[in-house]
Amino acid sequence: MAGKQFPSPAHSRPASASSRRLLAAGAASLILLTASYFLLLSPSSHQPAPAILASPSATTSFLASLDRFLPDPHPSASASSAAPSELDAAIRVQEEARLYGDDPAWPAPAAGPLRVYVYEMPSKFTYDLLRLFRDSYRDTDNLTSNGSPVHRLIEQHSIDYWLWADLIAPESQRLLKSVIRVQQQEEADIFYVPFFTTISYFLLEQQECKALYREALKWVTDQPAWQRSEGRDHVIPVHHPWSFKSVRRFVKKAIWLLPDMDSTGNWYKPGQVYLEKDVILPYVPNVDLCDHKCVLETQFKRSILLFFRGRLKRNAGGKIRSKLVEELKSAEDIVIEEGSAGAQGKAAAQDGMRKSLFCLSPAGDTPSSARLFDAIVSGCIPVIISDELELPFEGILDYREIALFVSSSDAVQPGWLVKYLRGIDAKRIGEIQSNLVKYSRHFLYSSPAQPLGPEDLTWRMIAGKVVNIKLQIRRSQRLLRESRSVCTCECRVGNTTRML
Repeated sequence: MAGKQFPSPAHSRPASASSRRLLAAGAASLILLTASYFLLLSPSSHQPAPAILASPSATTSFLASLDRFLPDPHPSASASSAAPSELDAAIRVQEEARLYGDDPAWPAPAAGPLRVYVYEMPSKFTYDLLRLFRDSYRDTDNLTSNGSPVHRLIEQHSIDYWLWADLIAPESQRLLKSVIRVQQQEEADIFYVPFFTTISYFLLEQQECKALYREALKWVTDQPAWQRSEGRDHVIPVHHPWSFKSVRRFVKKAIWLLPDMDSTGNWYKPGQVYLEKDVILPYVPNVDLCDHKCVLETQFKRSILLFFRGRLKRNAGGKIRSKLVEELKSAEDIVIEEGSAGAQGKAAAQDGMRKSLFCLSPAGDTPSSARLFDAIVSGCIPVIISDELELPFEGILDYREIALFVSSSDAVQPGWLVKYLRGIDAKRIGEIQSNLVKYSRHFLYSSPAQPLGPEDLTWRMIAGKVVNIKLQIRRSQRLLRESRSVCTCECRVGNTTRML
């Protein structure tokens, strides 16, 4: 542990007078703002009130969803045996029909739902891995080298399950209108590769995992649709930064579903990831949702100014954590703790976040941290200190409405961060807390997937890339090799967030 370990929230020192005044003012603002928001969205108004989970039968638990998903039979899609040239001709017929038919808005994303073809891969890449996770979940306490529980990491990165389970569900059970599954490859805008890269990385022996990666790579790259586009219109979930690592260089033109983008080269090679091609997805939260009622009930209990519970020693950009601990260790109304695994650790983190106005979200080994999304669903205002961070769905969501952004250089200056937080207007605190209640729905994976949930926003982000993907495919098909000097993805400048 770096620095001093602070007491748990239950035994933290009483809040200062200034903090109590700030808390009271913020609570009043939140109550007024939240009441106004829900009044505007009441049944008597012109807009229906958006429910965080529109379906009463929806579940956000990975294990509970698996127990329901695995026993059910799922309709399969027939694989195409067409050669790439035959598939290309069939796709051209479909595109011309849409272009000159009764859909004049095509190919704009607003023209209709995104059409996704889901590969029917052998069960060794899909169902077998899901069963391995489910059957071994309660029988192992395996930890990674830094002490994180393996199965909890798999849950945090289980976006591949949530997306796939929704896509292959019977259409009568699906709620999303932004994406549909098609059965013919020539009808597809996008191809989805349902391989569970994270489960295989953590639960298989190293050599067995690498062999499975190579098998999956060969299976996918042998498909006519892949050969036609070189994978540009294929979606591959590689949400854990170590997953699929040994074969990534062969699929770098595909759309990757990622937790973040690290331009330092520690996790991704130059040219492998960039915003024009890939999509950032949120981690699955580790704590329970603190909904509108919960936020109001906990408002007067938020006696902690700033809270952090997690690993205090990290590598790469995460070294900022130990510096922050040293800077904040003597500050009043601040709680910083070394994290612990299991149900006890989850309960302590959840309790601390619900007792705090602000939650510290520094970089981990990678620029992102699951803690950010825990804070959002806990109604605790995230204080993001990660200069390289890229955020999920930022083309749709404005994170300035729900979080504070602080540069690393400012955060470690003596007294700067505490003074900054204490100086935030109480009205602004109330506004951000009210926005957290509204925004939390965007970070809750569920089955069935909900409108405006993370699955929905994922496909909306990908839909915005379709026209450029088609451009790149057509361009690659008509260019003669070596005919011109083309700047490839290796030429791209790394993603860097600069403080203005």
